[in-house]
Amino acid sequence: MSDEKRSADAPEPVVATRERIARAASRLMQRQGYDGTGIKQISAEAGATLGSVYHFFPGGKLELALEALNRGNREFVDELRAVFDEEEDPAAAMVLLTRRLADGLRASDWMDGCPITTTALGASGRLPQIQAAASEAFVRWHALVFDRLTESGVAEDAARALAHTVISILEGAELTAQVTRSSAPLEAAGRHLARLIDGDREAATGQE
Repeated sequence: MSDEKRSADAPEPVVATRERIARAASRLMQRQGYDGTGIKQISAEAGATLGSVYHFFPGGKLELALEALNRGNREFVDELRAVFDEEEDPAAAMVLLTRRLADGLRASDWMDGCPITTTALGASGRLPQIQAAASEAFVRWHALVFDRLTESGVAEDAARALAHTVISILEGAELTAQVTRSSAPLEAAGRHLARLIDGDREAATGQE
């Protein structure tokens, strides 16, 4: 038997199947939200049987949603860390980040917005597990931004409030860019966030 034949006949690796299901659920919920996504649709999108979906995710759609939220959390943490690694100045990092968010939206034909907001919206009020996972993501993002702001010279009290502002503006600008199919809201957000960061940093320097 040839290697190609053996490869074709061999069962698909367990990890690949689970990952395919998780990716399909994340992608669909990022685009349609929790309520707009069904298990059958996830199964079809992943090319997996319903039995496989429930085998890997016995908690059903709720467990898949939590997987999607945790995945989205990790991905944005990686994105934040990447821009902070490239740009030591958080003001410049915001400009770079919003440009990359716009590029990602454009590449997805303006369909793939924030996976946390889209997945949780409408469901977090009645499903405390989803609310907790979404809240954890925002807390983690805030902490990363806060740390970089204080490292750059922004006073702690100002950095704490500014980090909330950064996350809120990014979320709003990304949604507006998605709806209008334009990178302009994100580009403007990046420039204004950079000015806010520079202003708070200058204020902290003037108080010393």
